[in-house]
Amino acid sequence: MHSALHSAIEFIQSCETPWSRDTSPPWGIHDADPPPYNRLYGPVHERGPVSGVIFHKHKQLAAWGEPHTSDLTFSVAKTYLALLAGVAFDQGLLTDVHEPVIVKCPGIGFEGERLSRITWHHLLQQTSEWEGTCLGIPEQVDRYRWLAYQTGVADGQKGDARPLGQPGSRFEYNDVRINQLSLALLHLFKRPLPEVFEECIRKPVGCRDAFQWQGYEQGWTLVQGQRMMSVPGGSHWGGGVSISAMDQAQIGLMLMGNGHYKGQQVLSSQWLHMMQQACDVAPYYGYLIWLNHEGRLFKDAPHTSWFAIGAGSSITWVDPKLEWVCVMRWIDSAKTNDCIAKLMQSLSI
Repeated sequence: MHSALHSAIEFIQSCETPWSRDTSPPWGIHDADPPPYNRLYGPVHERGPVSGVIFHKHKQLAAWGEPHTSDLTFSVAKTYLALLAGVAFDQGLLTDVHEPVIVKCPGIGFEGERLSRITWHHLLQQTSEWEGTCLGIPEQVDRYRWLAYQTGVADGQKGDARPLGQPGSRFEYNDVRINQLSLALLHLFKRPLPEVFEECIRKPVGCRDAFQWQGYEQGWTLVQGQRMMSVPGGSHWGGGVSISAMDQAQIGLMLMGNGHYKGQQVLSSQWLHMMQQACDVAPYYGYLIWLNHEGRLFKDAPHTSWFAIGAGSSITWVDPKLEWVCVMRWIDSAKTNDCIAKLMQSLSI
């Protein structure tokens, strides 16, 4: 490892998140929710240190911290739901992303004149404006939620009853609506999503470290008469995906390769292209990934880069043009661009 890269990694390790390591406050994001929903519904566990791994042109350049420790990854699980939607697309289960969800998934909360027009495309871009309760939590809890790296100005308080528009009219980061997408995918596959993810994503890309995708205490549901857990697309209220940085990087290498990994097409290039198309009302967002067109997300990252981002924070940075995959775990989110800038400087030396 050359000195510039070594220096960049030392800087990253100095940018540890302020979140506690043992899940005592300050930890997590559920505390910001209006009561009685400011609690955990799923299991959580203590975190590891600042960790990560870098691949460039398929060669591992560096690893730091505990890259093989399985850690909660929060909203990176959203991106994994998009990959599962891609599996469904490639298998012919999801034939048209612009088809209303209710066509293939009736009876799970898409009834009514407005909700029946919500498509898979809307759910994947977080523009559905879906209204209802999923896994015991009303989606209103997460209305008016604006993150530090998201553009726009909120004109209400989190949890207020913001008037809802038509499907596709507004982007809003909302974990309950994501859980509704997960429920729909469960009914589409008719198999537990963690099993599908293990079989169709993790195994083909050589993931070997411990992995779990856990649900809420109230997450059990019936699918064709069988009792299955509907897992959340994050760890907002606990549960979610625990995975190692190294395994995240292996998945990232497949994404960098346009769905191709070591002689196998894990996901179709058509799906990867669809994932990276900018949302009309949120040009910094694709199918549950963050885009960096015009450097709006991270000014020091290339415009060809895209990201899976989880609170805490967890970053998977993919750049197909650079042939670059970088995973950073448990860094201070406010310093993400600074970490990216250091790594970009090390690349140019």
